[in-house]
Amino acid sequence: MIISHRHRYVFVELPRTGSSAVRRELRELYDGVPILHKHSTYDEFRRQASEEERGYFVFSAIRNPLDDAVSRYFKLKTDHRQQFSDLKRTKNRRLLNTVVDARMYRFLSTTDADFSTFFLHFYRLPYDTWASLDHRDMDYVMRFERLTDDFEATLRRIGIEPVRPLPQHNVTGGRERSFADYYTPEARRRALRVFGPYMRRWGYEFPADWELPEPSMFHELGYQAFSRVARAYWTYIRPRT
Repeated sequence: MIISHRHRYVFVELPRTGSSAVRRELRELYDGVPILHKHSTYDEFRRQASEEERGYFVFSAIRNPLDDAVSRYFKLKTDHRQQFSDLKRTKNRRLLNTVVDARMYRFLSTTDADFSTFFLHFYRLPYDTWASLDHRDMDYVMRFERLTDDFEATLRRIGIEPVRPLPQHNVTGGRERSFADYYTPEARRRALRVFGPYMRRWGYEFPADWELPEPSMFHELGYQAFSRVARAYWTYIRPRT
Protein backbone atom coordinates (compact mmCIF):
# COMPACT_ATOMS: atom_id res chain seq x y z
CA MET A 1 0.00 0.00 0.00
CA ILE A 2 1.23 3.49 -0.89
CA ILE A 3 0.24 6.80 0.68
CA SER A 4 1.10 10.42 -0.10
CA HIS A 5 0.34 13.04 2.51
CA ARG A 6 1.39 15.79 0.14
CA HIS A 7 -1.08 14.76 -2.57
CA ARG A 8 -3.56 13.11 -0.20
CA TYR A 9 -3.97 9.74 -1.88
CA VAL A 10 -3.87 6.05 -0.94
CA PHE A 11 -3.11 3.32 -3.46
CA VAL A 12 -4.37 -0.18 -2.57
CA GLU A 13 -2.42 -2.97 -4.30
CA LEU A 14 -4.52 -5.89 -5.51
CA PRO A 15 -2.20 -8.71 -6.68
CA ARG A 16 -1.58 -9.25 -10.40
CA THR A 17 -3.23 -6.00 -11.49
CA GLY A 18 -0.08 -4.08 -12.44
CA SER A 19 0.34 -2.86 -8.88
CA SER A 20 4.14 -3.24 -8.93
CA ALA A 21 4.44 -0.76 -11.81
CA VAL A 22 2.07 1.72 -10.19
CA ARG A 23 3.77 1.32 -6.81
CA ARG A 24 7.21 2.03 -8.27
CA GLU A 25 5.97 5.05 -10.23
CA LEU A 26 4.19 6.58 -7.24
CA ARG A 27 7.29 6.19 -5.08
CA GLU A 28 9.72 7.55 -7.68
CA LEU A 29 7.73 10.48 -9.04
CA TYR A 30 4.68 11.30 -6.96
CA ASP A 31 5.77 11.36 -3.30
CA GLY A 32 4.38 7.93 -2.50
CA VAL A 33 5.51 6.19 0.69
CA PRO A 34 4.91 2.48 1.55
CA ILE A 35 2.74 1.75 4.58
CA LEU A 36 1.48 -1.45 6.22
CA HIS A 37 2.32 -4.41 3.95
CA LYS A 38 2.25 -4.43 0.17
CA HIS A 39 -1.12 -6.12 -0.31
CA SER A 40 -2.97 -4.59 2.62
CA THR A 41 -6.69 -4.12 2.13
CA TYR A 42 -8.28 -0.71 2.44
CA ASP A 43 -10.10 -1.95 5.54
CA GLU A 44 -6.73 -2.58 7.20
CA PHE A 45 -5.73 0.98 6.36
CA ARG A 46 -8.95 2.48 7.75
CA ARG A 47 -8.49 0.70 11.05
CA GLN A 48 -5.30 2.62 11.79
CA ALA A 49 -5.82 5.80 9.73
CA SER A 50 -6.52 9.23 11.13
CA GLU A 51 -9.77 10.97 10.32
CA GLU A 52 -7.91 13.17 7.83
CA GLU A 53 -6.29 10.16 6.12
CA ARG A 54 -9.67 8.47 5.71
CA GLY A 55 -10.60 11.40 3.50
CA TYR A 56 -7.70 10.86 1.08
CA PHE A 57 -8.38 9.90 -2.54
CA VAL A 58 -8.24 6.09 -2.65
CA PHE A 59 -7.71 4.01 -5.76
CA SER A 60 -6.79 0.52 -6.84
CA ALA A 61 -7.07 -1.73 -9.91
CA ILE A 62 -8.88 -4.83 -11.09
CA ARG A 63 -8.25 -7.43 -13.80
CA ASN A 64 -10.24 -9.78 -16.01
CA PRO A 65 -10.01 -13.15 -14.22
CA LEU A 66 -9.66 -14.99 -17.55
CA ASP A 67 -6.43 -13.09 -18.12
CA ASP A 68 -5.37 -13.32 -14.48
CA ALA A 69 -5.55 -17.14 -14.51
CA VAL A 70 -3.31 -17.34 -17.58
CA SER A 71 -0.85 -14.90 -16.02
CA ARG A 72 -0.78 -16.92 -12.81
CA TYR A 73 -0.11 -20.11 -14.77
CA PHE A 74 2.91 -18.63 -16.55
CA LYS A 75 4.28 -17.03 -13.39
CA LEU A 76 4.24 -20.46 -11.73
CA LYS A 77 5.47 -22.38 -14.75
CA THR A 78 8.46 -20.08 -15.28
CA ASP A 79 9.07 -19.61 -11.52
CA HIS A 80 8.77 -15.87 -12.11
CA ARG A 81 11.65 -14.09 -10.33
CA GLN A 82 12.32 -17.33 -8.40
CA GLN A 83 9.44 -16.51 -6.09
CA PHE A 84 7.88 -20.00 -6.06
CA SER A 85 10.84 -22.38 -5.88
CA ASP A 86 11.47 -21.37 -2.27
CA LEU A 87 8.25 -19.94 -0.88
CA LYS A 88 9.58 -20.07 2.69
CA ARG A 89 11.98 -17.24 1.87
CA THR A 90 9.34 -15.05 0.21
CA LYS A 91 8.57 -12.04 2.35
CA ASN A 92 5.14 -10.56 3.05
CA ARG A 93 3.15 -13.43 1.54
CA ARG A 94 -0.14 -14.50 3.04
CA LEU A 95 -0.43 -18.03 4.44
CA LEU A 96 -3.28 -19.21 2.21
CA ASN A 97 -1.68 -17.84 -0.95
CA THR A 98 1.61 -19.51 -0.05
CA VAL A 99 -0.03 -22.92 0.44
CA VAL A 100 -2.02 -22.69 -2.80
CA ASP A 101 0.91 -21.39 -4.83
CA ALA A 102 3.13 -24.18 -3.47
CA ARG A 103 0.61 -26.83 -4.56
CA MET A 104 0.27 -25.26 -8.00
CA TYR A 105 4.03 -24.95 -8.44
CA ARG A 106 4.65 -28.58 -7.46
CA PHE A 107 1.91 -29.72 -9.86
CA LEU A 108 3.40 -27.84 -12.79
CA SER A 109 6.95 -28.86 -11.90
CA THR A 110 6.05 -32.55 -11.92
CA THR A 111 3.52 -32.67 -14.77
CA ASP A 112 4.53 -29.86 -17.15
CA ALA A 113 0.77 -29.45 -17.71
CA ASP A 114 -0.60 -27.07 -20.31
CA PHE A 115 -2.80 -24.19 -19.20
CA SER A 116 -6.19 -25.85 -19.61
CA THR A 117 -5.07 -28.95 -17.66
CA PHE A 118 -3.80 -26.66 -14.88
CA PHE A 119 -7.00 -24.61 -14.96
CA LEU A 120 -9.34 -27.60 -14.79
CA HIS A 121 -7.30 -29.10 -11.95
CA PHE A 122 -7.24 -26.02 -9.69
CA TYR A 123 -10.12 -23.75 -10.65
CA ARG A 124 -13.20 -25.44 -9.27
CA LEU A 125 -14.73 -23.05 -6.73
CA PRO A 126 -16.37 -19.72 -7.58
CA TYR A 127 -13.80 -17.00 -8.13
CA ASP A 128 -13.57 -13.88 -5.99
CA THR A 129 -10.87 -11.45 -4.87
CA TRP A 130 -10.70 -9.04 -1.98
CA ALA A 131 -11.75 -6.34 -4.41
CA SER A 132 -15.18 -7.37 -3.14
CA LEU A 133 -14.34 -5.87 0.25
CA ASP A 134 -13.75 -2.24 -0.64
CA HIS A 135 -13.31 -1.52 -4.33
CA ARG A 136 -16.88 -0.32 -4.87
CA ASP A 137 -16.35 2.32 -2.17
CA MET A 138 -13.13 3.69 -3.70
CA ASP A 139 -12.79 6.92 -5.62
CA TYR A 140 -11.41 5.21 -8.72
CA VAL A 141 -10.75 1.63 -9.85
CA MET A 142 -8.31 1.27 -12.74
CA ARG A 143 -8.58 -1.58 -15.24
CA PHE A 144 -5.46 -3.64 -15.88
CA GLU A 145 -6.48 -3.84 -19.54
CA ARG A 146 -6.04 -0.09 -19.93
CA LEU A 147 -3.72 0.58 -17.02
CA THR A 148 -1.53 3.23 -18.65
CA ASP A 149 -4.50 5.42 -19.58
CA ASP A 150 -6.32 4.80 -16.31
CA PHE A 151 -3.25 5.63 -14.25
CA GLU A 152 -2.90 8.93 -16.08
CA ALA A 153 -6.60 9.64 -15.52
CA THR A 154 -6.19 8.83 -11.83
CA LEU A 155 -3.30 11.26 -11.41
CA ARG A 156 -5.33 14.02 -13.05
CA ARG A 157 -8.27 13.31 -10.75
CA ILE A 158 -5.94 13.73 -7.77
CA GLY A 159 -4.63 16.98 -9.25
CA ILE A 160 -1.23 15.71 -10.41
CA GLU A 161 0.17 16.35 -13.87
CA PRO A 162 1.59 13.04 -15.18
CA VAL A 163 5.35 13.09 -15.74
CA ARG A 164 5.42 10.21 -18.27
CA PRO A 165 3.44 7.16 -19.42
CA LEU A 166 3.46 4.35 -16.90
CA PRO A 167 6.46 2.06 -17.58
CA GLN A 168 5.97 -1.70 -17.60
CA HIS A 169 7.36 -3.60 -14.63
CA ASN A 170 7.41 -7.20 -13.42
CA VAL A 171 6.11 -8.51 -16.76
CA THR A 172 5.27 -12.22 -16.87
CA GLY A 173 7.28 -14.20 -19.41
CA GLY A 174 6.28 -17.19 -21.52
CA ARG A 175 3.02 -15.88 -22.97
CA GLU A 176 2.85 -15.75 -26.73
CA ARG A 177 -0.89 -15.38 -27.43
CA SER A 178 -4.03 -13.67 -26.19
CA PHE A 179 -5.34 -15.17 -22.96
CA ALA A 180 -8.49 -16.35 -24.75
CA ASP A 181 -6.44 -18.68 -26.97
CA TYR A 182 -5.30 -20.79 -24.02
CA TYR A 183 -8.81 -21.97 -23.06
CA THR A 184 -10.06 -25.25 -24.53
CA PRO A 185 -13.84 -25.74 -24.94
CA GLU A 186 -13.96 -27.67 -21.65
CA ALA A 187 -12.03 -24.94 -19.85
CA ARG A 188 -14.38 -22.32 -21.29
CA ARG A 189 -17.39 -24.11 -19.82
CA ARG A 190 -15.63 -24.31 -16.45
CA ALA A 191 -14.73 -20.62 -16.68
CA LEU A 192 -18.42 -19.75 -17.09
CA ARG A 193 -19.22 -21.36 -13.75
CA VAL A 194 -16.08 -20.23 -11.90
CA PHE A 195 -15.65 -16.71 -13.28
CA GLY A 196 -19.07 -15.79 -14.67
CA PRO A 197 -20.68 -14.09 -11.65
CA TYR A 198 -17.50 -12.17 -10.76
CA MET A 199 -17.10 -11.00 -14.34
CA ARG A 200 -20.69 -9.84 -14.52
CA ARG A 201 -20.29 -7.94 -11.26
CA TRP A 202 -17.26 -6.06 -12.57
CA GLY A 203 -18.44 -5.52 -16.13
CA TYR A 204 -16.26 -8.08 -17.92
CA GLU A 205 -17.54 -10.21 -20.80
CA PHE A 206 -16.52 -13.55 -22.23
CA PRO A 207 -15.13 -13.52 -25.78
CA ALA A 208 -18.06 -13.45 -28.20
CA ASP A 209 -16.76 -16.38 -30.24
CA TRP A 210 -16.93 -18.63 -27.17
CA GLU A 211 -20.73 -18.51 -27.54
CA LEU A 212 -21.38 -19.10 -23.84
CA PRO A 213 -24.74 -18.51 -22.14
CA GLU A 214 -25.15 -16.05 -19.30
CA PRO A 215 -24.17 -17.33 -15.82
CA SER A 216 -27.13 -19.14 -14.30
CA MET A 217 -28.88 -18.46 -11.01
CA PHE A 218 -27.14 -21.58 -9.67
CA HIS A 219 -23.76 -20.04 -10.56
CA GLU A 220 -24.74 -16.77 -8.89
CA LEU A 221 -25.92 -18.44 -5.68
CA GLY A 222 -22.70 -20.45 -5.50
CA TYR A 223 -20.67 -17.27 -5.94
CA GLN A 224 -22.59 -15.41 -3.24
CA ALA A 225 -22.14 -18.23 -0.72
CA PHE A 226 -18.43 -18.55 -1.46
CA SER A 227 -17.92 -14.79 -1.42
CA ARG A 228 -19.38 -14.47 2.07
CA VAL A 229 -16.89 -17.02 3.39
CA ALA A 230 -14.01 -15.42 1.49
CA ARG A 231 -14.81 -11.93 2.78
CA ALA A 232 -14.89 -13.25 6.35
CA TYR A 233 -11.44 -14.77 5.81
CA TRP A 234 -10.00 -11.59 4.29
CA THR A 235 -11.47 -9.45 7.08
CA TYR A 236 -10.93 -11.52 10.22
CA ILE A 237 -8.52 -14.40 9.59
CA ARG A 238 -6.04 -13.37 6.90
CA PRO A 239 -2.65 -12.81 8.61
CA ARG A 240 -1.43 -9.25 8.90
CA THR A 241 1.97 -7.70 9.43
